[in-house]
Amino acid sequence: MRIVDLHCYPGTKEWIACQGPYVKALARYWKRDWVGKSEAAVLKEFSDAGVEACLVALDLETTIKTQPVGNDYVHDMWKRHPQRIIQCWGALEPSKPDILREAQRAVNQLGFLGFHFHPIMQHFSVDDPAVLPLFDLISSLKAAVMIDVGTTGMGAGMPGGHGALIRHAHPASIDKLAATFPKLKIIMAHPGWPWVEETTAVALHKGNVFWEMSGWAPKYFPGNLKTDMRGRLQDKIMFGSDYPSMPYARILKEWQELGYSDAVMEKIFHQNAERILGL
Repeated sequence: MRIVDLHCYPGTKEWIACQGPYVKALARYWKRDWVGKSEAAVLKEFSDAGVEACLVALDLETTIKTQPVGNDYVHDMWKRHPQRIIQCWGALEPSKPDILREAQRAVNQLGFLGFHFHPIMQHFSVDDPAVLPLFDLISSLKAAVMIDVGTTGMGAGMPGGHGALIRHAHPASIDKLAATFPKLKIIMAHPGWPWVEETTAVALHKGNVFWEMSGWAPKYFPGNLKTDMRGRLQDKIMFGSDYPSMPYARILKEWQELGYSDAVMEKIFHQNAERILGL
């Protein structure tokens, strides 16, 4: 069965370094060493798992003053390995001055699928009126967006969460964004805890909103969500791993242990991504 992984970070030493003060907190959160690999090792993990990866750029320069693993970085990695990396989500830091020009460049020149936003770590809500021109442009470019919903391991356990607010990733922001830009394809990333029921409601109500389940071990998906994914949400759900957060062997094993039919798993692992995002 084809597996399209919508949410893969580069996993390299440069990517680890761009997380600055969050590295130790993430190691505690994931209960593992949080260190970068060589590019060859990353590609081997994709290949061994049989996934076709969509790389995610990361730019937290404004909030934590680190060098981004930005759009050119993931683009170059994609072009070096086009058989295993099939697309990229660009990073846009809303408070940077040339963000509209960069959005156009990433779509028109780099050929990106769309853009990923990490509202908690980027310190903004996607329904903030100040960022509406950015999303208006992305919609006009016919690019998609992938937006984290629910809490994050970045800053978890640190005093004050290192200044980040988990409320910035509440699904109500997605609901408003989707209503404002009905032609914009919005992918919610992660199960949305602790607002899973509200996230479900947004996915069901908004025809332009979809959902990928990265960042959680499948056996820990909330019970109602497990039921809805094989039922009323089966045409909305897509696969993501949040690589390198958890080993592929564990993630894929636990997905199979959910006991969904092959028809449902085909939708989740690749058919919905093909239909919705053209992958």
